[in-house]
Amino acid sequence: MNNNYYAVIMAGGVGSRFWPVSTEEFPKQFHDMLGTGESLIQGTFNRITELIPSENILIATNKRYEDLVLKQLPKTSQQQLLLEPAMRNTAPCILYATLKIYQQNPEAVMLVAPSDHWIENETEFIENIKTSFDACGQQDILMTLGIQPNSPNTGYGYIQFENNSSEIKKVKNFTEKPDLATAKQFIESGDYLWNAGIFVWSVKSILNAFKVYLPEMVDILDDGTNVYNTDFEDDFIRSNYEKCENISIDYGIMERSNNVHVLPVNFGWNDLGTWGSLYNKLEKDNQQNATVGANTLFRDAQGNMVSTLNGKKVIVQGLNDFIIVEKDDVILICPRKDEQDIKQISAAAKEQL
Repeated sequence: MNNNYYAVIMAGGVGSRFWPVSTEEFPKQFHDMLGTGESLIQGTFNRITELIPSENILIATNKRYEDLVLKQLPKTSQQQLLLEPAMRNTAPCILYATLKIYQQNPEAVMLVAPSDHWIENETEFIENIKTSFDACGQQDILMTLGIQPNSPNTGYGYIQFENNSSEIKKVKNFTEKPDLATAKQFIESGDYLWNAGIFVWSVKSILNAFKVYLPEMVDILDDGTNVYNTDFEDDFIRSNYEKCENISIDYGIMERSNNVHVLPVNFGWNDLGTWGSLYNKLEKDNQQNATVGANTLFRDAQGNMVSTLNGKKVIVQGLNDFIIVEKDDVILICPRKDEQDIKQISAAAKEQL
């Protein structure tokens, strides 16, 4: 394996749209959401180790999930954890990781990947990352992977690229989640991709971009004392991290830089952002019902999604297109078409139940 290859797995989210399974105490990345025998973060880590040495993989997460990460990823050490003392979006977290990696290896190229995505063709994914590493090792560019869209999905951001013959395309612009009419126009144009939030760059290139576009953040997290990978790192981060601006890497860097490129990919990607997206990835019976963890009997029922964590017997009769989820002392029954309301349902349950 190439010792210049590094990765950062982003694992600090709460996954509130997967309530009641995903909670602040035990968010979705630590659950076996698909019934595969491993949690989402375990799947992500194992996939990445096909290319990147395990000791070069950093896990960025909240302090409260420290024990969960170490338990689920026994190959990682305490030194590989980036424990965020405050929620500050992705830009501060990525700068923290960049400075830590740069102190170890200024020649490094790094992958930034979410912990909770599903990837069907892992071999193709690894080949795409290799391609991106090669490009970023040779050029001063910032890269992202763009998913070939198969529908005018309004739940994703879009990347427009310059349509030329090269494999890696220069990015024209980014668009946040569009309305349906706009999404249809994007698909028809043929020069738009879904934004998966997967990035590749050299530590030198991304550090230069931070110095240009977010210099105040660099001043906060890089005081010139080479504190990273020393006994003083944790105290330094606890004292300074919360001073950073709350901003995403997309807004802070990618949408402002002029050297952003995208590799169009098609490795079977799903961001697993909602129960509906999970339903789409699961095997279904002849009536399009999907089950995780439960022993189910469906009668005159179609298009339902049932999830329990303990093999509970569930009988569903006369329901179509519902989400039915059981966890501990909570049962959620919600039409699939209203899945975007689950975040608000969770907040209301906390207040009223």
